[in-house]
Amino acid sequence: MTRIALRLAALATLALAGCGGILPQPAAPPPLYRLTPAAQGPAAPQRAVPTQLVIDAPEAEAALDTTRIALARGPTSLDYFADAAWTDRLSSMLQALLIASFDKADRIAAVGPQNGELRANVALVSSVTHFEAAYGSEGPPKWRIEITAKLVRMPERTFIAARSFAAEVPAAHNTVPAIVTAADDAWHRVASDVVDWTATTLARPGRS
Repeated sequence: MTRIALRLAALATLALAGCGGILPQPAAPPPLYRLTPAAQGPAAPQRAVPTQLVIDAPEAEAALDTTRIALARGPTSLDYFADAAWTDRLSSMLQALLIASFDKADRIAAVGPQNGELRANVALVSSVTHFEAAYGSEGPPKWRIEITAKLVRMPERTFIAARSFAAEVPAAHNTVPAIVTAADDAWHRVASDVVDWTATTLARPGRS
C-alpha cells in the first residue's frame, strides 16, 4: 500500500471515530407486559367434563395480532403505545392464557394446544375483534375486549355451539401500568366466562 493510501485510510479511521459520539444510539427496548390467567371460574362440578379439548390460537386482524399494545381514539382508528409491548404476539399470548385458565378451573378433563399430544374430540376456535385501550373524550381509557368463540367436534370439525364475550374495565390512571392492570381485569372476566360456557355446554348430553 502506498504512503498516500495509508494516510487516506488513517484519515477515514479518524473520521469514523469522531462520528461515533454523534451517531444516534439504538433505542432501548420497550418495557414488556403480560396478562395472567383467570384465577378460577365459577364453582366446578363434582367431576370434570370427560373431554379432550384443544385450544386454537385466536384469529385477529394483523393490526391486533402483534406484540404492540393497541389503543383506539375512535371507532375507525387504531394506534399503539410507543414505549410498551406484550411479551408475545397477541394470538400466541391469548392461546396460552386460555389453556392456563382452563387448567386452573379444572372443569375439562384435558386441555392443550392444537399441535400438542391430545387426541382431541372438541376444539375451541375463537376470533378477537377488540383488544385495545379505548379512549373517550377525556380521562383514562377503558380496556375493551370482544371475542367470539366456537366449539367444534373433532376431527370432522362440525359445529357444536358459538357465543360472543365482551368486557370493558376503566383504567385507574392514564399510564401504561394502570392500563395493563385494567386489561388484566377485563381478560379475567372474559376468560372465566369462556371457561364456564365451554364446560357447561360440553357437560350437556351428547355435546362432549
